[in-house]
Amino acid sequence: MNKSIAGRHFDLTESIKSYIEKAIEEVGKYHLDIISFTTLISADEKQGKKGFMVEFVVNLKDKNTIIISQRDKDVYAATDVAIERVKKALRRHADKIKDHKIASFKDLGAGAEAVGSIAGEETEIVPMDLELHKPLDFDEAIDMLTVETKRQFIVFNDHDGNMRVMYKRADGKFGLY
Repeated sequence: MNKSIAGRHFDLTESIKSYIEKAIEEVGKYHLDIISFTTLISADEKQGKKGFMVEFVVNLKDKNTIIISQRDKDVYAATDVAIERVKKALRRHADKIKDHKIASFKDLGAGAEAVGSIAGEETEIVPMDLELHKPLDFDEAIDMLTVETKRQFIVFNDHDGNMRVMYKRADGKFGLY
């Protein structure tokens, strides 16, 4: 993990740098692939009040970036609040990754097997007679959906020659994609 600490309009002292370094080290407990952790500390004055803004930019693998900004009168207080917010965001991200389950053959049961090869040595391709499967037009598609109870959608050609999908809606009407 690349770490960088920078100050804008603010002189960084060794105590502030070490304080932020220790806070960044605590983030490693989530075991996420953190590419870089950038800290920007800037001194600013708004409406006559002096304050500090601490900003953490955490770049994770897979193009995920977390940006947390915190403004306070004290640098240490702003750092504490910002690092807690970073921890919360990283915890949520780690939980989201952990809860995401990919279906595997173990999940499908003992009878599930991968298809290693097609049964039989010869693969035969059978040409289809296109005249048996004439594309439907709009009226034919409506008639077929009205008559059939099992089929929920039909693919047909519209008057422009584009393939369209007609489906039955819950209210008894027909939808069109």
